[in-house]
Amino acid sequence: MARVVSIYFPDLPTDRIRRGDPAIPVEETIAVISKSGSKRWVSAADAAARKAGIHVGMPAAKAQALLQGLRMIDADPAADAAALERVTMWALTQYSPIVAVDALDGIVMDTEGADHLQGGEERMVTSIANRFRAKGLTARVAIADTWGAAHACARAANRETVIVPSGETIRAVERLPISLLRLSEKIVGDLRILGFRTIGELSTTARAPLALRFGPEIGRRLDQMFGRVSEPIDPIRSPELVEVARSFAEPIGAAETIDKYVGRLIVQLVAELQRKGLGVRRTDLIVEKVDATRQAIRAGTAKPVRDVAWLTKLFRDRTQTIEPGFGIEKLTLVAVMSEPLEEKQKASSLVDEEDADITPLIDVLGNRGQRVYRVAPVASDVPERSVQRVAAIGEDVTEDWVHHWRRPVRLFARPDRIEAIALLPDHPPASITWRGKRHRVKRADGPERVFGEWWKRDSEFEAVRDYFVIENESGERYWIFRSGDGIDPETGSHKWFMHGIFG
Repeated sequence: MARVVSIYFPDLPTDRIRRGDPAIPVEETIAVISKSGSKRWVSAADAAARKAGIHVGMPAAKAQALLQGLRMIDADPAADAAALERVTMWALTQYSPIVAVDALDGIVMDTEGADHLQGGEERMVTSIANRFRAKGLTARVAIADTWGAAHACARAANRETVIVPSGETIRAVERLPISLLRLSEKIVGDLRILGFRTIGELSTTARAPLALRFGPEIGRRLDQMFGRVSEPIDPIRSPELVEVARSFAEPIGAAETIDKYVGRLIVQLVAELQRKGLGVRRTDLIVEKVDATRQAIRAGTAKPVRDVAWLTKLFRDRTQTIEPGFGIEKLTLVAVMSEPLEEKQKASSLVDEEDADITPLIDVLGNRGQRVYRVAPVASDVPERSVQRVAAIGEDVTEDWVHHWRRPVRLFARPDRIEAIALLPDHPPASITWRGKRHRVKRADGPERVFGEWWKRDSEFEAVRDYFVIENESGERYWIFRSGDGIDPETGSHKWFMHGIFG
């Protein structure tokens, strides 16, 4: 069943301004001012300005008088629209083959068949919110069965993410205001005059009187929200994307026929990529059906390719998931992520050389939803910060770990709390209790002192850790540490933690 994600950017104008001008202090409040003739009013305000009492629609002079030091910047709807389009194109390459601009302040995407690549719905929406926050954009992310429900829930939410369980659209939206039904302001205003406040009240009212007075729009929006009629998402496109398509006078549906035409489209796409000197990293197959619905399949590769046989295999492994319904009337193949690719001449030899390229295996695992990556060093004294995930195929990382002390084979992402009996400040524990099991320490080495990174976090200015390598009576070796120097409470809590296991 299709699932739709709506991403709402409540502070898009002010976020765009801050991203475009890093010199603006974080503590400075911003209001965006629109004007018509001599009239000037607030059309957007950041969170700090709203907290101070400034709201959309407030006269600019009143806002300026209300908050001293308020930075007022003229509205630029064209720049906002361009920023939203760039964000939408980025989301197209990252999350789903079907992504589109949603009104003036959001994007919408169909994640059917793509959520497994992100680790499931909960991890996907959380990752989306986190990544946009890291980019300096405030986002509210909602996932539901329909575009209308996801749109409304994202804009009504007072938290970053909302997941509406499948089949529970009515319960999720019945108490939301009618302004979230994507109706015109005039219709919403007239409905409020008539006493309607929530979507639930409107949905239980007889259709005929509403249609007679307002036309079919109210019924259409309600049907779209509750999934009674389809609302296909028209994917965003740009002239830079390499795209080929095939329309059918007579709809197709047989698996063999679908594979045949997908293979032909791949040949055309590769020819176009070769003409432009590009290789594809991420390719989308958009399936448009007779009933106006769409289905999409995405295939990714670890490095840019123009191999017809390999791309055909990647898609053939997944075309069996296509549900043709009453028939398919159009197939579109799009290279949503491409990179320059030079032709390489193979060395001629009479001896078969061993092919150590594991890229095909990475591609297969990646398209099945497995996260394939490498671990690379990071310059950090704090152990859990000294590693990073990098692309499975890419340039070698020149940095290396430099330690005089050995490190465990298995390092925990988060240190695990333990109980320890030890003489402070420099003696290793005589015994530890970890996950309910007591370990008597037979041998120990340490301490190795690790200081906090005060240049990154003020809270680590005096923080230290004392690490010990310990061995129990069974010969198992662990890497533990005490938070603090064992004397000054300002350096840490003096609690003990398990941080790694030696092989």
